[in-house]
Amino acid sequence: MLTGQQLRAGRAMIGLSVDDLAEVTGLSIHDITTAESSNSSDQTVAERLRLALEHKGILFLSAGEDNPGAGPGVRLRTYGADDGIRPQELNSTNDG
Repeated sequence: MLTGQQLRAGRAMIGLSVDDLAEVTGLSIHDITTAESSNSSDQTVAERLRLALEHKGILFLSAGEDNPGAGPGVRLRTYGADDGIRPQELNSTNDG
């Protein structure tokens, strides 16, 4: 389960304002600020936020996933040569 702090941190890491995230997700500013300030937000709202932020390169870590004893966290996804072709770079010549 994502925490409000993870959602807020993920948005901040990629420099999205609440207004920007509302536009991307179709959610209201109120829904987003409520989700970011609470750990018991509507799961549908949290899921839409998670998907939008992951699409923009955010990875959400569960407690202890990255470091034993650590709480839940957030990371930026790194794109390297081993990741293949990003979806936005697919075209008819490389969709193999």
